[in-house]
Amino acid sequence: MFLIFGIRGKDKIVGSRLGRCEVCGATAAQTLVRRTTKFSLFFVPLFPVRAARHFVICTNCGRSRAAAREELVAA
Repeated sequence: MFLIFGIRGKDKIVGSRLGRCEVCGATAAQTLVRRTTKFSLFFVPLFPVRAARHFVICTNCGRSRAAAREELVAA
């Protein structure tokens, strides 16, 4: 008997805005992404393992950073 289980992360784009990147300094689109991590059994996600996290990704350099609360309210 085989038991297939694991943890899977999934990203969802929440929104985007035009802003200045803190890493590269360029004015480019900033994408807000929500990442959830869930436990899965037989490739079916069952329940979250940790709370959802939010990231801001720069479209110019591709770097990501944690989103501040002000950015979450604005999106």
